[in-house]
Amino acid sequence: MTIAVSNSPSPRWNVIFFTVVLHLAALLALLPSNFNWAAVGVAVFLHWITISLGISLGFHRLASHRSFQTPKFLEYFLILCGTLAGQGGVFGWVGYHRAHHLHTDKKDDPHNSNQGFWWSHINWLMHDVPIKSQLPSLTKDIANDRFYQFCHKYYILLQVALAGLLYLLGGLPFVVWGIFVRLFIGFHCTLFVNSACHTFGYQTYDTGDRSTNCWWVALLTYGEGWHNNHHAFQYSARHGLQWWEIDLTWIAIQILQAFKLVTKVRVPQKP
Repeated sequence: MTIAVSNSPSPRWNVIFFTVVLHLAALLALLPSNFNWAAVGVAVFLHWITISLGISLGFHRLASHRSFQTPKFLEYFLILCGTLAGQGGVFGWVGYHRAHHLHTDKKDDPHNSNQGFWWSHINWLMHDVPIKSQLPSLTKDIANDRFYQFCHKYYILLQVALAGLLYLLGGLPFVVWGIFVRLFIGFHCTLFVNSACHTFGYQTYDTGDRSTNCWWVALLTYGEGWHNNHHAFQYSARHGLQWWEIDLTWIAIQILQAFKLVTKVRVPQKP
């Protein structure tokens, strides 16, 4: 397995430190004193809030691709949920994702899968990839929004505030499971879209890249694993285009649409 760093020689020590600390902190869940079912329930609930509503619905299908429109109060709620996923500031997340679509599996793709599974999964995050300098030009449409600016600037402090609230509600077990375990699982679930969904699975559409539809990643990420479909129709709010391609985020969009909280939903005419 190739670990390619030549295109990004400068390590991001802050990210490396955060990643190591997170993985070590998640091991605290192995201590019997830190386990109870209420804490596990908190982790599951927050995983849904931050990864389904936050990353899949908010950061990805709304902020990155504008696949639908929604009132500002709901948009800001979704962006806050995505911020609490702990996957970096919203401008970086959106910018890197848009760069991925512009240069999929090519030199300027920040997580180019041709450089190996490990690189596309996590190693790219630990280096200053060259495309980083272009991120401001890729996020001009959201850069001046004050709420986005707030979430981007204070995403770490917001996580600390959530940890404090969980400690007050349930002590250390709530923090271990609701913060460390939840961040660890959500982190890798999302990263599997970059790595596994360019390695395993099938291609329904000839997109000229290595993107695949991977069922188990789709289950872990509320529908994001139908990645080849997404690359074929980047604008689409729906990723699971066949009846067997379960897309829980698409179901959430349909529910919100029924309550008229989502409008102008973009989908392929003939999937």
